[in-house]
Amino acid sequence: MNKRHVTTSLAALGALLLAGCSSGDDQSVAQDEQIQAVSTFSILSDIVAEIGADHVKVHNIVPVGNDPHEYSATPEDTKAMSNADAYFYNGLNLEGGENGWAARMVESVGLEEDRVFETTEGVKPMYLTEVESDQSINPHAFLDPNVGIIMAENVAAGLIDVDPDHAEEYKQNLEDYVQELTEVDKRYQHEIGDLEEDRRVLVTSERAYQYMADSYNLLEGYIWAVDTDDIGTPDQMISAIDFVNEHEPKALFVESNVTPGPMETVSEETGVEIYATIFSDELASKGEPGDTYLGFLEENLQEISEGLQQ
Repeated sequence: MNKRHVTTSLAALGALLLAGCSSGDDQSVAQDEQIQAVSTFSILSDIVAEIGADHVKVHNIVPVGNDPHEYSATPEDTKAMSNADAYFYNGLNLEGGENGWAARMVESVGLEEDRVFETTEGVKPMYLTEVESDQSINPHAFLDPNVGIIMAENVAAGLIDVDPDHAEEYKQNLEDYVQELTEVDKRYQHEIGDLEEDRRVLVTSERAYQYMADSYNLLEGYIWAVDTDDIGTPDQMISAIDFVNEHEPKALFVESNVTPGPMETVSEETGVEIYATIFSDELASKGEPGDTYLGFLEENLQEISEGLQQ
């Protein structure tokens, strides 16, 4: 298994190790109050809710069905930010980087720096183009359950930092959650990573699965590298069709947040069927399969595994 892009978050682990001897300060929250947490998008909000449990109330900024790459805050979001004890964001340029909408929200309400937590700290970035820059970072690291573990560690560290009175409970919730994610990782390796090489070819509309593909030794094919509003330029379509004809994947996949038209064209031109719709950067609507981060990962695993083994 290749997990070069996943590194341990020293900041998160350090905070967890030191939490037991923290006496709290004026930044901590009274023991009988809920932490007011704000999170940028649905996947991360679910992780915060899992680690925080009853001690944390989470305000999710980007609703399901909206693009987390670009977003305009509502008055409700601004109010939640103004009252936030902790603010969690993905990083890796998902929210537009240092000058993106998430950073502007922090500045607009004057949120203190020690209440702001980047949850992908410790993840080695991967890039969508050969030119490595902040703009070419692939933000979709959370599609790899190993990255989910790092994000959970960073969330726990942040909650402990602002609410040391409940440190032991946050650490226990983290331990339980990481155990579940570890089991998911094992299933990904067994059901995808251990397939014969000619079955480990994943073709999607967008290059969102780069981190996951790297961990489980999948060969990536895609129509466009970035921009979920893209409909596929002629060059992109030709390149994707050539890739499919060359590598003969067992199935094609289309993401839940993109138009299926371009992939339908690839399917028509190559004779390879679209097997399923899979998740990329948001959870399913509440009450549907994939409406939690663990469920999101499991739904993707089931569809991809079945498609590649048919």
